Amino acid sequence: MDTSIVVLLILGLLLFSAFNILREYERGVIFLLGRFWKVKGPGLIIVIPGVQKIVKVSLRTVVMDVPPQDVITKDNVTVKVNAVIYFRVMDPKKAIIDVEDYLYATSQLAQTTLRSVLGQGQLDDLLSKREEINAHLQKVIDEQTEPWGVKVANVEVKNVDLPQEMQRALAKQAEAERERRAKVINAQGEFEAAEKLSQAADTIGQHPPALQLRFLQTILDISTDRNTTTFFPLPLELFEGFYKQDKQGTKDSGKE
Repeated sequence: MDTSIVVLLILGLLLFSAFNILREYERGVIFLLGRFWKVKGPGLIIVIPGVQKIVKVSLRTVVMDVPPQDVITKDNVTVKVNAVIYFRVMDPKKAIIDVEDYLYATSQLAQTTLRSVLGQGQLDDLLSKREEINAHLQKVIDEQTEPWGVKVANVEVKNVDLPQEMQRALAKQAEAERERRAKVINAQGEFEAAEKLSQAADTIGQHPPALQLRFLQTILDISTDRNTTTFFPLPLELFEGFYKQDKQGTKDSGKE
C-alpha cells in the first residue's frame, strides 16, 4: 500500500513537471534526447520528463550597465568611462546553442569594445562627438552578437570621469575661450559704432541743416533731465565769421 502511494506521488510529480506555461515574451528551446528539436511558445508546453528538456529564453529588451572602464585615449589621456547597452534575443535557438551564456558574453564584449573604440579617438572627440561614438559602438557590438541571435538596439556612453588636473586644464581653456569671444564681440561692436559715426558725419557734412537739428535735439534731451543748468542756443551762423578769420590767419602765418 505504501509503495503504491509513493509510485502515484512520483507519477503525479512527473506529470506536473511535464506542463510548462510560457508567457507572451518567453520562448522555450526544446531538446529531445540531447538534440535540438524545436522552439515553442508562448502558452502551454508539454515536455516529456527524462526524454525532453526545455530551456526558457526571454525576448524582452535587456538593459545592462557596462562597468566603468579605464580608457587611454589617442592623445594619452586616461579617463574612466561607463555605458549602458540595450539588447534583446532575436533567435532563441542561437542564443542557447551557439553561446554558453549570452548575457555574460554580451557584457564582456561590450566592455572590451568600449575600451577598444574609445581608445582610438582623442579626448575632444569623446566629449563632443558623443552621438557618433554611441552609433559606432552599437554597430560594432551588434555585428559581433549577431551570430548569437542577439540584437543590440542601442549603446549609450553615460559618464566620462576626467583626472583632476585635466578638469582644471579644461576649465582654463574654457575661460580663455570665453574671454576671446568677449574681446571679439567688443571689437566688432566698436568697429560697427565707428562705421556708423563716420556715416553720420558724412551725412551731416553733406546736409548742414542736419547739424542744426542735431543741436536742437541735444538741447531737448538735456532739458528733460532734472538739472539747474541753463542753455542759451545761438545760431551757428554767428560762429562762421570767427571760423573764417581763424582760417585766414592760418593761411597768412603759413605764407610768412
